[in-house]
Amino acid sequence: MKRTILPGLVVAGLLFSGPSRATQLITDEEARLPPPKGAVAADRRGIMRGPKVEFVSPGDSVSSPLHLQLKFESFGGAKIDPGSVKVIFLRTPNVDLTPRVKPFVQADGINMQDAELPPGEYTVRVDIKDSDGRPGTTIFTLKVAPK
Repeated sequence: MKRTILPGLVVAGLLFSGPSRATQLITDEEARLPPPKGAVAADRRGIMRGPKVEFVSPGDSVSSPLHLQLKFESFGGAKIDPGSVKVIFLRTPNVDLTPRVKPFVQADGINMQDAELPPGEYTVRVDIKDSDGRPGTTIFTLKVAPK
C-alpha cells in the first residue's frame, strides 16, 4: 500500500478556504430586464389560514452584499414545507431565483448572509406552502444603493 503525504501548506489550504464569497442573487443582465406590465397581484383577502411570510431585513436602502432575511410562520399545527419555497424576481419575463436561494431556506425562513445585487430597486415575490398545502405569499422591494 502506497501512502502519500501532503505538505502542511496544502493541507491547511484544504481545511481553510478563506472568507466565503457573496452569492449572486440578481445579475446585472437580469437587473436590466423591463419591469412587469400592470399591477402586481397579491391576493390576501379574507381570513387566511395559510402560512405567513414576513420580510425581516434589510431595511430601507442598503449596499450590496446585503443580509436577506425572511421569517415563515405556520398556523393550525401545520409545518412549513421548505421544498415548496419559490422566490421570483418580478420582471418581464420573471426570473426564478429559487435555485440561488435554496441553500439558505429552512423551515423557519430564509437567512442569506451575503446576497449580491447591482444597485437599483427589485420587487421580489416569495411563495410558500404548509404541510396542509395552504399557500402563503409576500411581495417586497429591495432598494440597493450605489457603492
